Amino acid sequence: MYAVIRTGGKQYRVAPEDIIEIEKVTGEQGEIIQFDQVLMLGGEGAAQIGAPTVDGASVAGQVVEQKRADKITVFKKKRRKNYRRKKGHRQHLTAVRITEILTGGKKPSKAAAKPAPAKKESKADAKKADDKKPAAKKADAKPAAKAKEPAKKTSAKKPAAKKPAAKK
Repeated sequence: MYAVIRTGGKQYRVAPEDIIEIEKVTGEQGEIIQFDQVLMLGGEGAAQIGAPTVDGASVAGQVVEQKRADKITVFKKKRRKNYRRKKGHRQHLTAVRITEILTGGKKPSKAAAKPAPAKKESKADAKKADDKKPAAKKADAKPAAKAKEPAKKTSAKKPAAKKPAAKK
């Protein structure tokens, strides 16, 4: 079974267990959100097309993560007028896993939402955690730094050249 939903001014064709990236919606990771604007239902038998939405239909999804899209560059220019403007933009997105498609005004079940798998700590994450530990006091670091410096060599300097006496 599949559905066509509208969210964030866009339409998405979804089926259970699909992961879609939509415009940002409020919700923490693992939270259940419900999409009420179902434009079409299909898959089993004849398709139901709403006018504008299908009555009693909704789609439930679980928030996977809140993130940002890749950066796009906006560049404006008017030739021969010395006019240039450069801006960047990163859109806020929400990744949602579709858990179930509901009909007849049913509410989403909490059993359909599977808990997100716990992330294993990688070597890079462990290294970052070690970097965040407080550093030693600067006062303690100064004597150690002096001890590590090699002894300075004395260089033999040439005596300054004598200037001839000025004539009177």
